[in-house]
Amino acid sequence: MDCYQNTPFPEVGMNLDDIILINKLDQSNYYSEILEFPTHLAEGWRIGQLNPLGFKGLEIDHVLICGMGGSAIGADLAASYASYQSLTPIVINREYDIPRWAKGERTLVITSSHSGNTEETISCFKAALTRRCRILVLSTGGELEKIAGSTGVSYWKFTHYGQPRAAVGFSLGLILSAFAQLGFIEDLSVSIENTINLLNNESSKFLVESPVQKNPAKRLAGQMVGRIPIIFGSDYLTPVVRRFKSQINELAKSWAQFEFLPEADHNTAAGIDYPETGGLGIFALFLESITDHPRNRLRSHITRQNFLIQGVNCDSYLVPGKTPLENICAGVQFSDFVSFYLAIANNVDPTPIPGITAIKNSLSE
Repeated sequence: MDCYQNTPFPEVGMNLDDIILINKLDQSNYYSEILEFPTHLAEGWRIGQLNPLGFKGLEIDHVLICGMGGSAIGADLAASYASYQSLTPIVINREYDIPRWAKGERTLVITSSHSGNTEETISCFKAALTRRCRILVLSTGGELEKIAGSTGVSYWKFTHYGQPRAAVGFSLGLILSAFAQLGFIEDLSVSIENTINLLNNESSKFLVESPVQKNPAKRLAGQMVGRIPIIFGSDYLTPVVRRFKSQINELAKSWAQFEFLPEADHNTAAGIDYPETGGLGIFALFLESITDHPRNRLRSHITRQNFLIQGVNCDSYLVPGKTPLENICAGVQFSDFVSFYLAIANNVDPTPIPGITAIKNSLSE
């Protein structure tokens, strides 16, 4: 990190090096879920490799992936990786219905739901079934497992008992495996192994045992306390910054936003004058990687410098890794650790999501 912030760190409400207090606050042990991300990625890939789809990529003209929350983020990450290789369009759908063009057996609809009970995803499944699309279901069970079994569509089941947002490794690995089977991307067996090795090596920097002075995730969380983070990224990291935002929301119970480069330089960069951003508590973080387009790397630097001149607190983080897959996964891992420590600094349990639960309960009344 460049540590470009203009003002001193806000006072953190909790000692991020106090392991006893961290464990006490993290009542459901969400921390262990973050550590399992590499294992989940490997298992998702393995499950997909063991389950042939029964059709070929040449038989598919379009792919539509339907999901919400953590399940949709896994799809975003996989689609981002495949976007520069696949000749077949891949679209992510976060709605109750599917687009009009999604019809017939040359459209593959992947419905991804951790519980198998997500109402929006079930609705999309039924629409795809009515329109005679090819369907692949990803879930741990639930209603989607039952419907898939009764209709005979392809179903890949995985086992995970934690929060859906903590299962992103499964959904990413499963969807990448499907893409590889269909020939949309290359075989990633070696790349998955290399990525897991990178994640395991990098995670040592972010563990609770690593003190703030040596822990980039803890330091960045400290900079975010009392501020509204806006996460910027480009190219393969665009879904990572979206994931970062949602993890800050769900773990730290904090407001956050995300922006994409170069698009942000065509609108967001003009919106920092009124009201004066320096007094709004905004904190802009720019995620970068070596696989970013060179012009986007330059844009990131110039945009950050311009924000600093305007009084916006800024920092940057170079995501480790030499390949797009390594960058994507390392970015997810780092964002999860930062969001966890921000939750601790905010003195909240990372696991419960009362705001989301209240809305779901109201919808079911």
